[in-house]
Amino acid sequence: MRRIERAGRRLAYALDAGRAPTIVFLPGLRSDMRGAKALALREAAAAWGVAMLRLDYAGHGASDGRFEDGCIGDWAADALAVIEATTAGRLILVGSSMGGWIGLLLARRLSHRLAGFVGIAAAPDFTETMIRPALTAAQRQALERDGRFEVPNAYGDKLPITRRLIDDGARNLVLGTSIPLACPVRLLQGQQDTDVPWQTALTLAERIESPDVQVVLIKDGDHRLSREADLALLTGTLAAILPAT
Repeated sequence: MRRIERAGRRLAYALDAGRAPTIVFLPGLRSDMRGAKALALREAAAAWGVAMLRLDYAGHGASDGRFEDGCIGDWAADALAVIEATTAGRLILVGSSMGGWIGLLLARRLSHRLAGFVGIAAAPDFTETMIRPALTAAQRQALERDGRFEVPNAYGDKLPITRRLIDDGARNLVLGTSIPLACPVRLLQGQQDTDVPWQTALTLAERIESPDVQVVLIKDGDHRLSREADLALLTGTLAAILPAT
């Protein structure tokens, strides 16, 4: 594991050497580079001889910072800083949940380098489409009074939701206009996902300009898509869009 510094914080990353395009894994909210999907892709990339970059945003995993101090724009800037400092040439961005949103933001800056984009239960605009409409009166009061509140989290400790996260999310929305991706795009989505409605993948597919967009719906798939069959689907999806050597 290595580190670079951005905005006074050390950001952790791991880069495995190989041929281009480099696969870049972008983890989800409160997740990190050591999750099942990231490690499955690392193993597959090594077998293919393809380079792979994994990273942790500030406040996530092994990187410095507090989670509750971050927001979508900050985490996208963290990812961009690591990518630009450690890679050259073509890229395939793989974004899981929130990482899918971050990947779409990065695509604006890295469009000339993209050889592919894969979303895994991608959650663009979730602060505006999922969190804000569901706020209770008590939560709205807590945001005004304290700047935050906490919600239960099926994957670990309670999740802090901050006013900064919601306000910054509103400044980084992507689904309201067309998304200028020109590379192959694959969107994997479980229909039993209780965190991200599966229809989000269809909306995202409509917004993406590339003619080469495929949505794969896994009827019994949940949000994590980390079962053995899910991981096999993910690695097979990547293998199919890798440019021939």
